[in-house]
Amino acid sequence: MVKHIIVWNLKDELSDADKAAVKKGIKEGLEGLKGRIPGLLDIAVYIDGLDSSTGDLLLDSSFESEEALKNYAVHPDHVDVANNKVRPYTKTRSAYDYII
Repeated sequence: MVKHIIVWNLKDELSDADKAAVKKGIKEGLEGLKGRIPGLLDIAVYIDGLDSSTGDLLLDSSFESEEALKNYAVHPDHVDVANNKVRPYTKTRSAYDYII
């Protein structure tokens, strides 16, 4: 099994209300991929981090294999969420992938 963890920071110019709406949209979009992408075992987006957090939101996902993760990256449903709900609003992205 492969874990795929992402931490994003949102763009500074977004208001607090905009940030809340963007986080909700990202959460709904990415979590909505469960059951639609082969090899995606689990996916959760956390949007209410503690004040000590240095990121605005976190993706925690699990895949059957490295190949499944690679296929997820280019799957049209994932690309649609990334292009329309994530990339336009994020300024930084940190990823960490590992085998369990």
